[in-house]
Amino acid sequence: MGDFNHWQPGVHTLRTRKDGKRAVTVALASKSTHSFRYLAAGDYWFNDESAGDQEGPNSRQHT
Repeated sequence: MGDFNHWQPGVHTLRTRKDGKRAVTVALASKSTHSFRYLAAGDYWFNDESAGDQEGPNSRQHT
């Protein structure tokens, strides 16, 4: 979830890939910055450790 979907759960659901990892593709505007986090079962929030930037509790993606 992130600012790109108004932090609404279920809008962009992770799907299991053939390799067992989960992923989602989200189209983002170029030359912009977006904050996001993952929400797992049990209301467990976590960040993307591979994200290039952090802002407070959020991961950030620069396009």
